[in-house]
Order: sequence, then C-alpha cells, then structure tokens
Amino acid sequence: MDEVASIVFGAGAAHGISMTRHKFSKFFVFPVIFGLSILGAATGCVAEEPSAGAVAGFHSYVTGVESRLGQQHRSADAFHAPGALAAQSETRLRGGELTVEELTPSGGTALPGALLHHWRGTAFAPGATTADFERLMKDFNAYPQNFSPQVLQAKVISQRGDSLQTMMRVRQRHVITVVMDTAYDVTFGRLDERHGYSISRSTRISEIGSPGTDSERELGAKEEHGFLWRMNTYWSYEEKDGGLYMQVESVSLTRSIPRGLGWAVQPFVESVPRDSLEFTLRSACNGLRKEREKKSDVAVARGAER
Repeated sequence: MDEVASIVFGAGAAHGISMTRHKFSKFFVFPVIFGLSILGAATGCVAEEPSAGAVAGFHSYVTGVESRLGQQHRSADAFHAPGALAAQSETRLRGGELTVEELTPSGGTALPGALLHHWRGTAFAPGATTADFERLMKDFNAYPQNFSPQVLQAKVISQRGDSLQTMMRVRQRHVITVVMDTAYDVTFGRLDERHGYSISRSTRISEIGSPGTDSERELGAKEEHGFLWRMNTYWSYEEKDGGLYMQVESVSLTRSIPRGLGWAVQPFVESVPRDSLEFTLRSACNGLRKEREKKSDVAVARGAER
C-alpha cells in the first residue's frame, strides 16, 4: 500500500465563505462559462451501474476493513487504528486539530470501471461522552440541522434496538451540484460504557434529477453519472481525557475517470469522499459542542434558581 497521505486541519480554519458584491465586468464572464462547461461535460457523461467486478471488489475490501475493526472493538487498549492516538496525535487533537488520512493510493484504488476510496478522520470533542455522541447520531430527524447543508432530509424507516434502517437526501456541491437519495442499515454497539462504535452500510444510492422542482425524479440506471455508488461508514469513539475521541472511516465506490473528461469529473469524484468525511466529523464536533453548551446553560440556570 502506498504511504498514507495525512492532512492536518487547524482548529482555526475558516468554516464560512464571505462574498463581496463586485461590479459586473468582462473578468466575470470566464468563470461563469467555465463552470457551465464543466456542468455540461460532467452531466453528459453517464456511468450506468457499477460492474459486477467493481461491486465484488468493494465487498471484498470492506470485509477486510470490518474484520480489522471487529478485532479493534474487542479491546479497550487497541480500540482505534494503530498509531492514530499516539501521544503526539492526542495532544494535537485535544488542541482542536482534526486529522484526515487517505488509506488508499491517491485518487483511489482502481476496480473495473470504478474507483474505491478509503479515508479515515480523527477528532476530539472536549466534555463529550459516549452517550452524547449516540444521542446526536441517532437523532436522524435533526440531521438537516446538525449536518447542514449536506443533509437535506433524514428519517428512520424502522428501528429494532440499536439497529436502524434510515433514509437521507444529501447534496454535494463541487462546481456542479449533485443531489442523491440514500438508504443505510446502521448498527450501534458498545464494548463498555466508555467505548462505542457504529457501522453504516449503504443499501441504495439514487441520483435525483431536477431536485426541488415539479420535474424532480429519480434518475434511471442508464442516466446516473456514478458520482457515488456505494458508501460504508465506520465510527469508533472512546471517552477519555475529559472528552470523546472520535474516529470515522469511510469506504466508497465511485465511477472511474472517463478518458478526456478528467478535468470535469475528476475533481468531483476525488474530492467528495474526503470532503464528506471531514464535513461529517466537523459537524459531529460542532453538534457535541452545542450539546455541552446547552448543558452548561441549564446548570447555570438551575444554580441561579437556588
């Protein structure tokens, strides 16, 4: 396996984009035309369904990942990936940094007509507990608020104990905007009160045409563009050092890059797995921070009443 590429994001990184009004000029024309040309090229290149070889390769890979995670989740001393919570890393995480690693070769592992992507992210949420995290992640009705703007709709279809069947409508913006309806089987588990994990396996991903309009419809297999065919997400979380260490791994299957259209499709296909994982991890941290602040406000109010 190629050397793991590690990207470290500082706690002070900007989360918003400020926009300033400018007078219209000829310099505005090129980016608009360029953006429209990307949209036309990408949307004009359908990918149909993944090949049987790609699906088999994906399932074989995630079987290995789940076997390794199963071993980790049996031991409190090795609950996270080896080296991910070394002393130096823990210090950076407690300082507010977030780490993201690409575990497959840069750009993904090639499968027949497809690319497999495997990313891992780790973060620390001060003051959070395993129970706080599970409340946040099980509250699917609040996903459009907690994971906005990527999650547009979310709901639980059925639940049996710690096993849930869920549906979400998600939106990805990378010059072009893609909206997908997704379904997942989600399972939560515990080693003990301080160690928990969850497994989320996609069961259906459908691209939506003309979302939010009267013409909205689910694209057929021969119309979809293959921006995301499969995605499994694995969380491991540990209550320690006055907070919660969270580690998430995502394994996804996307279309391969069409010859001659790499300039249009490649940025989307390669950036979505990483950006989606980073966004989810940051949103979880923000949700836990808000929960901690809410608890603090309640405690202060109760103290004032005495």
